[in-house]
Amino acid sequence: MRFHRTYWRAVYDFFRRWRTYNYVRELYERLRRTARERTGRNAEPSAGIIDSQSVDASETVGEDSRGYDGGKSRDGRKRHVLTDTEGLLLEVTVTTADVHDSKAAPALLETFMEQPGRLLKLLWVDSAYQGPALAKAFARHGVRAEVVRRSDGQRGFVVLARRWVVERTLSWLSRSRRVNRDHERRADHHQQMVWWAATIRLSRRLAGDAPHWPEKRPDRLLQARA
Repeated sequence: MRFHRTYWRAVYDFFRRWRTYNYVRELYERLRRTARERTGRNAEPSAGIIDSQSVDASETVGEDSRGYDGGKSRDGRKRHVLTDTEGLLLEVTVTTADVHDSKAAPALLETFMEQPGRLLKLLWVDSAYQGPALAKAFARHGVRAEVVRRSDGQRGFVVLARRWVVERTLSWLSRSRRVNRDHERRADHHQQMVWWAATIRLSRRLAGDAPHWPEKRPDRLLQARA
């Protein structure tokens, strides 16, 4: 029993250290730049998409850090994400589920744009992303927002240009057991789990594109036979 308690403490200490210094986000950003460059794109994107996703919270999430999203009937937290046009994660923030998208988006944009070397100039959003605070944040960074709307008369599920990309990313994240439901006592811990989920998926994607032995590396196969 003493061994298991010590092991848990060691794991948490590493998690807390990586959270404090944003190591997981930095790791993901390096992988993201590599993935974009492999496809012939600039390391930093000039366009992106913003959206949000509400998730139910487990009993470990206190009442003071959860809310109810009436539109999605979710009692928990909401993660707000910014992706590039391929769906690669650029930024994420976590709030209570009752926070409106337009209220969380300025901080999301500010957190991303405060890093040096950002080239973002265009964002595709839905009609929820409006208001003076958000317009001010867009103007401050020279970012133009383009609202993607449904056509008149459309009902039910509809694939919308550009917006389907970020919705696919949110779907990918939901496949991770640790983030398909919020189990974290702290919102910043849930944010770190989102970065972890994105990192695992992207690293697997990059590894799948790498040469494998021996099928994709015949030189190794010849050496082995010799």
